[in-house]
Amino acid sequence: MHPYEQYVNPILAKRLHQLNMDKVFRQGTGCELTDETGERYLDFIASYGALPFGYNHPDIWAAINEVQASMEPSMVQPSYLAAAGELAQELVKVAPAGIKYVTFANSGAEANEAAFKMARVYTKRLGILTTENSFHGKTLGALSATGKDSYQRGFGAPVAGFDRIPYADLNRLEEALKKKPDYYAAFIVEPIQGEGGIIVPPEGYLRDALEICHRYGVLLIVDEVQSGLGRTGRMFACEAEGITPDIITVAKALGGGIVPIGACLCTEEVYSEDFSLKHSSTFAGNTLACRVGLKVLQLLTADRGRLLKEVASKGKYLLKRLTEIQKRYSSVIAAVRGKGLMLGLELGVSQDNLPGTLLGIMADQEFLSPVVASYLLNVEKIRVAPTLNGADVIRLEPPLIISETDCQKAMDAIERMASCLATGNSASFLSHLVRRTLPETPQPKLVIKEPVRPSGHPEEGRFAFLVHPLYLKNYLEFDRTLEAFSESELQNLVERWNDMVEPFVVGKTRITSKTGAAAYGEFICVSRTSEQLMTFPKEQIQAELEAAVKLAKERGAGIVGLGAYTSVVTKGGRDLRNLGVALTTGNSYTVAAAVEATLEAARRLETPIEQTVAAVVGATGSIGRTTAILLAEKVNSLILIGNPLNEEHSKRRLMKLTAEIYQHLNEDEIKGGGAIYRFVKDHPETPSPGAPLEEYQKFAETVREVTPVIYTIELEHYLPQADVVVTATSQVNSLITPAMLKFGAVVCDVSRPPDVSYEVKDARPDVLVIDGGVMAVPGAPDLGWDFGFERGQAYACMSETMMLALEHHYQHFGLGIDINVVTVSYTKKLAEKHGFKLAGFRSFDRPLSGESWEKVIKARSRPNEPSVVSL
Repeated sequence: MHPYEQYVNPILAKRLHQLNMDKVFRQGTGCELTDETGERYLDFIASYGALPFGYNHPDIWAAINEVQASMEPSMVQPSYLAAAGELAQELVKVAPAGIKYVTFANSGAEANEAAFKMARVYTKRLGILTTENSFHGKTLGALSATGKDSYQRGFGAPVAGFDRIPYADLNRLEEALKKKPDYYAAFIVEPIQGEGGIIVPPEGYLRDALEICHRYGVLLIVDEVQSGLGRTGRMFACEAEGITPDIITVAKALGGGIVPIGACLCTEEVYSEDFSLKHSSTFAGNTLACRVGLKVLQLLTADRGRLLKEVASKGKYLLKRLTEIQKRYSSVIAAVRGKGLMLGLELGVSQDNLPGTLLGIMADQEFLSPVVASYLLNVEKIRVAPTLNGADVIRLEPPLIISETDCQKAMDAIERMASCLATGNSASFLSHLVRRTLPETPQPKLVIKEPVRPSGHPEEGRFAFLVHPLYLKNYLEFDRTLEAFSESELQNLVERWNDMVEPFVVGKTRITSKTGAAAYGEFICVSRTSEQLMTFPKEQIQAELEAAVKLAKERGAGIVGLGAYTSVVTKGGRDLRNLGVALTTGNSYTVAAAVEATLEAARRLETPIEQTVAAVVGATGSIGRTTAILLAEKVNSLILIGNPLNEEHSKRRLMKLTAEIYQHLNEDEIKGGGAIYRFVKDHPETPSPGAPLEEYQKFAETVREVTPVIYTIELEHYLPQADVVVTATSQVNSLITPAMLKFGAVVCDVSRPPDVSYEVKDARPDVLVIDGGVMAVPGAPDLGWDFGFERGQAYACMSETMMLALEHHYQHFGLGIDINVVTVSYTKKLAEKHGFKLAGFRSFDRPLSGESWEKVIKARSRPNEPSVVSL
């Protein structure tokens, strides 16, 4: 483990590793960096503008060496500080006319803190007005002025006195000052928002802002920490407006890329005795930093400011090339903007224009820009960075000394990146993350669909459904280009992806009932496999699932369905029931569909259901329990198979289920059935209809040796006796192997991942395995993601969620084990009402063709093979 990861910032180190940006640079010269492997990179970010002359400029080091050679003292306060005085004098010379004094600091954040204090003590007011999406530093006051809630949260920021308004909105500025007269001390603003996404305000904005501020007795602080000292082709960006702000703050470039230093420049009027005597800093104004600052100004002003003219010229070239690239690849680059060598490239990717791609999902998650930076670093050897607040903007801020050749090299690299991104080939664009160069592969055909959006009509139902990849290969359903990766490479990529991604919308749809009712729905993905959901710390998984449900609620869902293991690991949704939105597990309609599919498959194979032995694997689960009760109405005998991991607990639950079956069959509403029904009705010791469950439990014990209902945990011994099997467990790995199944058995596998091993498909052609609970949705709508199905098909649990939304049934439904014959019957009625029905049979996640049916029938026709085994 690298010491940076071990002792400095393990969280950031992990993220850098995930992005393959965990380089260790051993040498920096000019605009070039060299890592520990000897690979060289063109630096096009210059530490966010703090490297005006690149790395290790000889003149900067000469200034440092001169301090050493002269033995000039540093940090000798209180005394006259020679270097600080000389640097202040030179800063005033190059600053806008009217700037008189300089207060030194150690960073841009500290310079802004000094500016706030200066403004408050001068105006005798508390308020500081700032702008949305701004960035002014991360010390507490500067953080309070930073217009981004996510940076403030948890730190007690903003502190009292800080308000914000939209950037570049003069009307809102005047409204704010008018609304609170004599409250604001200053308005702090960036000439170009750097971290906010390289946002350039309209011409005249700063000039008019200064006039408005002074009209209300408010000072104007211009934060030039990033834009100042040559970055835009002028010494200060505010010079373009022809103004002199009350206070200007600078830092970054002033340290020459080697030492930390900041400065707060102000007019004579706003500098006060209170401020001058009360504000101080141990390290600010130290000799070494100030001598470096003097050398920086000498280099910037040499040859009558030749370097600044070159910055302006190169900036125009870069902006021209970027504009051409944007026009050529407008599908993935939305805009380019900036001044001088402070430029931004705004990505324009979403799931709308790159559908069915990991790239589109990343863009919607707001972390495509770091991946683009990683691509440029690893593939093109160009170092750039995203802006912190503008999540989809790549910042281009090379050293001011960048050559024309290097400018062209960077633009060529960005054009190649844009070309690759525009194909939508995620595997190609992300291959550098798994340290592999992919061979040339056919580019995916992107099908741009008309976006589905909620109508806003109050009669339209609203639902969401949580999904997750069951296992690694399901990630290919997100993006088919990932098939280019080997299993180990895909695993590598997924491990990087999962820790970065929040729950996201993977599909949108509108369901229209045969009644004409409609419901808009979204499928929200939790990027965890079944195994991860079952094995990761419960607190972590709970938090991730809560985030998914909250996202669904925020996006307007009236009811949220819990798919696959999102239900299993939350106790059938009970752990999520207090999040302010209705939930359903979808288990009631899953039972209805499983029973219907099983009976229909037996009918088509001419297997008389009333003569069969049926087995339910996972019989004590919510789906297995109710399935067993309903099958007991039809079959000759029933085997209930529970979990062997807790033998006594499982047997108690199985015995209780047996009693519930007897109780159900003895109800007055049940008017007929198979052998189990007749056993209950004819036995002399059967409790009376309406008797409590305890009496049926005693009855179950009494008839245990003669009953047609057997309960057990011995899967391998009893399962081979079953003609019909319904399996519904929450096991991650398959349970049922070829040797466990009776000749000619019909198996309905409700579980996902499946309980039936894929070996059964080839080893047992006589066995019909059908996937349980796949439904045809009315109107065959596009669900926005195929889930491995044909268009218009969905799992029964999804269908239940859709039907409840069509009914505006926004109450918890079927949580925990709270499903029964009544809830199953209710969903069957909803299905009939709205037009949901069984889809064609599927087997091992594929449609069961006519040819496949014939193979099963032929394999089952072996003579002298008993069709029924009596218990």
